[in-house]
Amino acid sequence: MADKIIAALPAFIRQHIAAQLPEWLEPRWYSTKHEAFAVGPGAEVGWFDMVNQQDMAAAITNAIDIKWLNSLLAGMDGMPLQTLLARKVIVTNGAGINAITIAEYVVMGMLTIAKGYRAVVRAQDRHVWLTASPGTVELFGSRALLIGYGAIGKLIEERLKAFQVEVTAVRRTPDASGRTLGPGQWRSRLGEFDWVILAVPATAQTERMVGAAELSAMKRSAVLVNIARGSVVDQDALVAALQQRNIAGAFLDVTDPEPLPAEHPLWSLDNAHVTMHLSGRAQTLMFERSARRFLENLARYRNGEPLHHQVDLALGY
Repeated sequence: MADKIIAALPAFIRQHIAAQLPEWLEPRWYSTKHEAFAVGPGAEVGWFDMVNQQDMAAAITNAIDIKWLNSLLAGMDGMPLQTLLARKVIVTNGAGINAITIAEYVVMGMLTIAKGYRAVVRAQDRHVWLTASPGTVELFGSRALLIGYGAIGKLIEERLKAFQVEVTAVRRTPDASGRTLGPGQWRSRLGEFDWVILAVPATAQTERMVGAAELSAMKRSAVLVNIARGSVVDQDALVAALQQRNIAGAFLDVTDPEPLPAEHPLWSLDNAHVTMHLSGRAQTLMFERSARRFLENLARYRNGEPLHHQVDLALGY
């Protein structure tokens, strides 16, 4: 390893790490995609998070000398995974960095729907004093199916248990507790739950994992909560299920595509709650947490130690 390691780093993280970077690191900061393309070649360490996935993938592909790619993103959809795998690049992601705020968002969404809070806000906008609650559902005693049991899923479960919601989790390796199901077990149990919460990564295996058949199997009083990715739901089937009242509602922090087109029917459905992929952004500590993780891994990288939160590029998470 050379005495000086070149790193291509985004300007948005500069104020959080610049003063703490070691002397053996040569940072090359970028603010635009064009600057990212310029500083990428020659960099051994790269951090290329961008809003536009195509630009991000292009910048990563252009960084031909990269050995370690860091990201504050948890989901790897949009990354050129096959290119990174072929180049044997170590990739670390932001799994867990946004877990706290996303778990809080799920509880907010469930309470919003249970208590009819959107109708309360609209009544205030109209200066109308309601005399009855538009929502009378209690979380207490309800049952939730949590599909995806990573960092976010575990925190969702922890918070829902405080409301005495009975949580059943779906994970790759179920246990004997009766509170976890395997990938092949949950579909036959869908009719038992009041809430179906999606917290899985976006992979080929999870694409459209919830479609017309799954929605039909849910209770008519059940609510779908998606804080994973829009691609894990057949959105046309979901629109039909909501229009026909085959399920009670959906709380959707993610859609397909994003942004959701202005004319899309989801915007207008009274039983659809669209929150514009804001769950992970509803916090003040994202960059601080990301900076701390990067600096810790930077020291490990210099010392030749395994990095924390490495992505399995073959699996995509």
